Amino acid sequence: MTEADGVGWTSVWMKLLGVERTVVEAVEYDEVEGALVVSVRPNWQERGRCGRCGRRSPGYDSGEGRRRWRALDLGTVQGFVEAEAPRVDCKEHGVVVASVPWARHGARFTRHFEDTVAWLATQCSKWAVSVLMRVQWRSVGGMIARVVEGRSELEDRLTGVRRIDEVSYRKRHKYLTVVIDHDTGRLLWAAAGHDAKTLNGFFDLLGEERCAAIELVSADGATWISNVVRDRCPNARLCLDPFHVVSWASDALDKVRRAVWNAARRSDDKAEAKELKGARFVLWKGREKLSDRQEEKLSSIAAINAPLYRAYLLKEQLRQVFRTGGRAGVRLLDRWLAWACRSRLEAFVKLSRTIRKRRKAIVAALRHNLSNGRVESANTRIRLIIRRGFGFHSAAAVIALAMLCLGGLCPPLPGRGMAL
Repeated sequence: MTEADGVGWTSVWMKLLGVERTVVEAVEYDEVEGALVVSVRPNWQERGRCGRCGRRSPGYDSGEGRRRWRALDLGTVQGFVEAEAPRVDCKEHGVVVASVPWARHGARFTRHFEDTVAWLATQCSKWAVSVLMRVQWRSVGGMIARVVEGRSELEDRLTGVRRIDEVSYRKRHKYLTVVIDHDTGRLLWAAAGHDAKTLNGFFDLLGEERCAAIELVSADGATWISNVVRDRCPNARLCLDPFHVVSWASDALDKVRRAVWNAARRSDDKAEAKELKGARFVLWKGREKLSDRQEEKLSSIAAINAPLYRAYLLKEQLRQVFRTGGRAGVRLLDRWLAWACRSRLEAFVKLSRTIRKRRKAIVAALRHNLSNGRVESANTRIRLIIRRGFGFHSAAAVIALAMLCLGGLCPPLPGRGMAL
């Protein structure tokens, strides 16, 4: 190919490497590395700029000499971009390595390489990414962090927040606190921790003006969440997540089940104890999901143990409250509270007191038809990300990949425009 064909060899290499605002000086094959090395330099418009802020700055020294950046493979051969890496003296950031148009600051890989790895990390296991791209998984984590940081700076993501919840990211009770946008389901923010200090960090980032603009926040029944929301979002209505309220009823039902089973065993009523054994999963399921065999089991429970069947009906009636919703759901909730109070089931009497204390937040959820459904979905997907990666060494790595997958920050595949 010649210049007369309309496309010069330098333009071809720029296209192959995915570099812009760059001058190609030479191309050679490194016999030792078994790789193609393309020597380049930034064009005159890109030279002498701070690697952090991009501001033109006076030169400081030549740095550590020539450097190589890993580029996308060229067929079966690895590709590298090689160039000088001088340092500049920035007024804001001090002495830093000058920026280059083909790579992010502090990276040893080109932008196209990092964007491809980030896209693959949302689709494949870490083993597949590492083998395909011929990089270590720890390097992948650094690339993801740089991609997320760079794309986060392009837009203001902290608007319209509605959801707050926590998710375990590792064993031994280590947690992430995540914030989900109610309308879009996007993951807006996440941080390691499971307490008021962690959540206050989000509202500090949000700022007083945007905190005051929040109208609705859906959360579970954690006191530390409700206290922070009350203090930081004066105009927000806290909506208690229906899933968590119903789970309280399921826990109360399980307490009744264990109590009646233990009572049957202590009274040597082997027939009743045998009938109640294995009833746990039948009682947990909704009536509409029971199989014919489970329906028979439930009918047997109703015949031999009225208190346990009453507890089951209380749990199902509370589910119906949230299925109904609106004003009708509020009226049904009040009738449920009256029934639970006089049920003579200690666990449900105690639960009715708890729900009365949280009635305002539950009513808000019923009237605004809010739940943590999107949050629970995000939590499930975060756990899937963790399993797919076979564990992470830090919360930062989990957060970066979660933001990439769930926060709308996944870059398009270079040259194809396929973003998530």
